[in-house]
Amino acid sequence: MQSYTIGQAARLLGVSPDTARRWADAGRVATHRDDGGRRLIDGKDLAAFSVEMGQGGIGEEEASYTSARNAFPGIVTAVKVGDVAAQVEIQAGPHRLVSLLTREAVEELGLEVGMQATARVKSTSVHIDRT
Repeated sequence: MQSYTIGQAARLLGVSPDTARRWADAGRVATHRDDGGRRLIDGKDLAAFSVEMGQGGIGEEEASYTSARNAFPGIVTAVKVGDVAAQVEIQAGPHRLVSLLTREAVEELGLEVGMQATARVKSTSVHIDRT
C-alpha cells in the first residue's frame, strides 16, 4: 500500500502542509512514522479522508476563486472493474472526478484505491461559475 508524506497529502487535498499537519495532529486522519521518523498517511486512509473532505465534511479554508486547468492531480478513491469496462473515481482536492475506461487500461496502469493519479479533462464546452 502506498503511503504519503504530510506535504504530498496536502498537495493532493489542495491545502497547505500546515493545514494537513493540523488535521493529523487533531486525529482527523491517521498517521504513522517510517524508519526515518517521517509521518506518513496510508493511501486508503487518505482516500477516505479526501472523499469526506470533498463532500463538505471537512475544511477550514475558503475555496479560492479560480478557473481550474484541465489536469487534476489527486488520489484514487474507488475502482470498479467489470468484464470489459471499468469506473475510476479520483478525489482532487474538493473535486470528485469519475472516468469510464476499459478494464485493460485500468490493469495496465495498475490503478487501485490509495494511489496517486492525475485526471485529465478535454472538453469543447466549459462553463465557469464564480460563487
